[in-house]
Amino acid sequence: MSTSVPVDPAVTDHRELGRDMRIFATSPLVGPGLPLWLPAGAAVRRELERLAEDVAISGGSVPVYSPVLGKRSLFERSGHWDKFADDMFAPLGGSEDEGDRDPLVLRPANCPHHAQVYASEPRSHRDLPLRYHELGAMFRAERSGVVSGLSRVRQINLDDTHVFCRPDQVADEVRIALDAVLRVMGVLGLEIDHVRLSRRDGSDAFLGRPEQWAAAEEQLRSVLAGSDVAWVDGPGEAAFYGPKLDVQVRDARGHQETLATVQIDFNQPGRFGLEYVAASGERERPVMIHRGTVGSMERMVAFLLERHEGRLPFWLAPVQVCLLPVGQVDVGPAAAALRARGVRVRVEPDGSLGNRIRLARGRRDALLAVVGPREAAAGEVAVEDPASGARATLAWEALAEAAEAAVSQRLLRMPL
Repeated sequence: MSTSVPVDPAVTDHRELGRDMRIFATSPLVGPGLPLWLPAGAAVRRELERLAEDVAISGGSVPVYSPVLGKRSLFERSGHWDKFADDMFAPLGGSEDEGDRDPLVLRPANCPHHAQVYASEPRSHRDLPLRYHELGAMFRAERSGVVSGLSRVRQINLDDTHVFCRPDQVADEVRIALDAVLRVMGVLGLEIDHVRLSRRDGSDAFLGRPEQWAAAEEQLRSVLAGSDVAWVDGPGEAAFYGPKLDVQVRDARGHQETLATVQIDFNQPGRFGLEYVAASGERERPVMIHRGTVGSMERMVAFLLERHEGRLPFWLAPVQVCLLPVGQVDVGPAAAALRARGVRVRVEPDGSLGNRIRLARGRRDALLAVVGPREAAAGEVAVEDPASGARATLAWEALAEAAEAAVSQRLLRMPL
């Protein structure tokens, strides 16, 4: 019999939800800020990774892989060393033939590696835009006193896409990126509060020529003007290397949080000498666009747990169907049939039915399926959705088909 404690339905702190739903754990031997993804959490993260990759590929991105390490000189060239050295882990040491003159470091961002992917061969204006996508790990040397659950960690697994395009392609690429974000937020059951156009102000804290900024900001503004989303102006809120769109969503407490960004970068293409051959035959500098949809796996899971109070969308739930047999009913074949369709199933066979239902509700299992002798004889199951209170009696095959369809379509709730 399970000894899990039912979760208080009023709990909205992702650390408590994560503990009781068995999403993640921490270990003093592993270290603070380095969460361990337990099987339930791994199921959620894997689904989010698939969503991020599906959306990236459907938007024309191609997957790449890059190492989590790089020479210090890579990050000196990119500007990260000057800006973020205090937030980076200490260098690991160089190779024997280089000594420690150019030691290896854990990367604080994935973009310098993607810039080197672009630089790996000559590029023509006909090749652009190029969109590289990676679910890549990056690292922050957060102090142990400030790390917290999944929301502030030392290893960040980021849904990261970098676009290299001509200046005249920026607006179209931003539009593609914003559409992708809107699609993902809908699939996750999140409503965008507004988008902030984060641009430069009159200070000298921003890199690049003023005319570059003016042109890029106008393209971002034109995309927002042609969209249906509410947006606000944010002078002085830009990144130091270019203007951006910040997608703002309300968290469980009603506070605004930036869940996705589309950032224009004039800095790294210049620092790395990236070029393409223009139609005129001249060598031109591409624009780099940083974008993502799901963002950090850790931060997004924390946000979703709190925003949905643990009752994640059906396709994302760690347990999509909890089978609760009564008496000596054998639900093994039914569980096997559901699993064969890609549905995540848990069989809870021991203890009183009331206690098992409380435990399943506490774990936020998506559907509770009770099978007594009468249901078993009829080849049926009594199903309840605790989130909506909906109930139905379905044939086994109908339940399996409906659950499979809800997963494949990434539905927020399975219709009953």
